[in-house]
Amino acid sequence: MPGNRQPTIKTVAARAGVGRTTVSRVINGSDLVSAEARERVLAAIKELNYIPNSVARGLVTSRTDSVALVIPESESRLGSEPFFAALIRGVSAALAETGTQLQLTLVRDQLERDQLTASVATRRVDGVLLVSVHANDRLPDILEEMGLPTVLAGRREERERLSYVDSDNAGGAAAAVGHLLDRGRRRVATITGALDMDVGRSRLAGWRDAHHEAGVRADERLVEGGDFTEEGGRRAMRSLLERVPDLDAVFAASDLMAVGALAELRRHQRQVPGDVAVVGFEDSVLARHTDPPLTTVRQPVEELGRTMVRILTDITRRGAGRQQLTLPTELVVRESS
Repeated sequence: MPGNRQPTIKTVAARAGVGRTTVSRVINGSDLVSAEARERVLAAIKELNYIPNSVARGLVTSRTDSVALVIPESESRLGSEPFFAALIRGVSAALAETGTQLQLTLVRDQLERDQLTASVATRRVDGVLLVSVHANDRLPDILEEMGLPTVLAGRREERERLSYVDSDNAGGAAAAVGHLLDRGRRRVATITGALDMDVGRSRLAGWRDAHHEAGVRADERLVEGGDFTEEGGRRAMRSLLERVPDLDAVFAASDLMAVGALAELRRHQRQVPGDVAVVGFEDSVLARHTDPPLTTVRQPVEELGRTMVRILTDITRRGAGRQQLTLPTELVVRESS
């Protein structure tokens, strides 16, 4: 082309002898185009080596072909927890298949929350994937009020209104604790996740369910709060050992907290699993490299991310309604129990 300028949608329309709207419809796979017009447009695209862009697609669809993955956590938390890396891999892989761009957004303070709200208000993204939601977080409600398609990783409560994809947190935790009880452990402690999150409450509920199923009293002195961090696991394990020194097992609600618990047990010269058996939750890469290797509950984090994208795509491109899915978990037994 003259001056080596890139062809535009207008150039394609002129070459095919159709309007720009017709070209946009062909690009987006619309059925509102005759077979003849479609053939002419496709031939012009091929001849001109035209690469559609989001602005052209937006003439018909009003889409930006961009999705925000919103994580209300700090950079240090994002970098230290394997869960986030696995989720981002799943989301990125699924979006790549749809030609959609990913905007990773950390919301660490009110200013960044306001910036995100302004961005979605002007429809700079087609939808939001929202991770690490706490019970008192107003952001999901704000997005819903704006009418922006949103899918949560996990839910805020049992009666969640929005679409979400979750893991079987209670069932996985019950399987972990049941495994410990089946192996003769009778003072099974738990280090919980943040209890202002459904994931934390559900995994604690699983601890209680397993005791009930086994006919063993669930001693609430064996419950210690954590925050899904390694340091939180250390602090919780220290408190548990001070309060119930003869405990013989611990279920940590994340692998990262289990790593902290293992370090604290080692500091107290407790043998694992001889003195204290340890089980985590997630089956992250950490679990295979602890000493001893960690028994844990495998949750399909990458699949969770891919499924979130599929649901959001169903909503934004096909007008699907609310979807709420819970993915199964699996106990992986290693040497720590």
